[in-house]
Amino acid sequence: MSNLNQYAPLRFITAGSVDDGKSTLIGRLLYDSKALLTDQLNNLAKTKNQSEVIDFSVLTDGLEAEREQGITIDVAYRYFSTAKRKFIIADTPGHEQYTRNMVTGASTAHAAVVLLDASQIDFNQEPVQLLPQTKRHSAILKHLRCPHVLVAVNKMDLLGFSEDKFNAIVRAYETLAEQLGLNDVRFIPISALNGDNIVHKSDNTPWYQGGALLGILEDLPTGEFVQEDKANFHFPVQFVLRADGDKQDDFRGYQGRIEAGQVAVGDEIRVEPSGHVSRVSEIISPNGIVQSASSGEQVTIRLSDDIDISRGDTLISSHSKRMPTKEIKATLCWFDSRALNPARKYLLKHTTQTVFAKVDSIDHVWDVHTLSNFTDKDTLNMNDLGEVTLRLQKPILATPYAENTATGSFILIDEATYHTVAGGMILENDSEDDDW
Repeated sequence: MSNLNQYAPLRFITAGSVDDGKSTLIGRLLYDSKALLTDQLNNLAKTKNQSEVIDFSVLTDGLEAEREQGITIDVAYRYFSTAKRKFIIADTPGHEQYTRNMVTGASTAHAAVVLLDASQIDFNQEPVQLLPQTKRHSAILKHLRCPHVLVAVNKMDLLGFSEDKFNAIVRAYETLAEQLGLNDVRFIPISALNGDNIVHKSDNTPWYQGGALLGILEDLPTGEFVQEDKANFHFPVQFVLRADGDKQDDFRGYQGRIEAGQVAVGDEIRVEPSGHVSRVSEIISPNGIVQSASSGEQVTIRLSDDIDISRGDTLISSHSKRMPTKEIKATLCWFDSRALNPARKYLLKHTTQTVFAKVDSIDHVWDVHTLSNFTDKDTLNMNDLGEVTLRLQKPILATPYAENTATGSFILIDEATYHTVAGGMILENDSEDDDW
């Protein structure tokens, strides 16, 4: 069973290349939807230049370095609401150096607004070519399974709101979307600086039959659901709670968040990777003792047997066919300035467990320029996307990212510097317990 809510709060990001106007778009969206406070409006008024143009980027570029350089470095989150729904916006960097921050913002997004700077496109080419970072961000959105992509063709005012040039960009992106496998893609001609087709339909684009950006965002379904199938129950243990040792009762509870499925008192569960079986004797929620709990809830679970369980172990349904594995295939987005070294060990953090991992093979690397995969690379460089096979020192209970984003994602950490060097999405796993 599922419980879809079309008008649940929507998390969306802005993506695209440098200077496409992402921060300006968000500022204009907040300004025109009357979601700004008085002090924010006063700050905006101070940014007006001699031509009375407002610098909307000051609403999102909070770091001093961002304001000095005129670029977005970190992810800036903004919250606003309309009469129809609430929104959480993540303004993500367009600069290639900060792709890792874009991945952070996109990992929890229901939708993405991909901006294209129409003034940067060479229309003498046929077909027109999109910028490499636009392609890279679109590929990341595909791998992160972002369900809705809104392509906002920005700075149309600099092209005289030309329908032909807009259509040329649409054809180029449609080709990219087909190659990547993006499904729900919509196109909107906009001018973020002037507000055309942001909150209200613009008279400058009578040829455009779609709605304004805000109206489209208001009507997007989030696609969130609560999975109630007990066989899919998945509970990574975050903390083992013990009572005061001076007391006679031997309280032992396992705290964490249910990442999938449902559990009820009396259900038989299996502890992985040990394989021990027990039954749920009590479920404690923040509001007290309950008889059952579902995906997304934070609970403390007690079992009828005393079993050696610690942080990183996972409770699942005893009927689940999912088994721990020491080998996984995954898509990696490489963040670090130092290239991947297959000879090195990395720390792999998956849900609440951290294990050592080695890259057993690099199966494919995506070429952002030719939009093709090739296999003659023996490493991943900064911002590369590639499919790899990882060998783990200890087994984890892996699930494909397509089934569950929480249990199908991980990060790789450099054990020497503790820098996050890559983000990964699990494609499939192999349950064979091979030697490390």
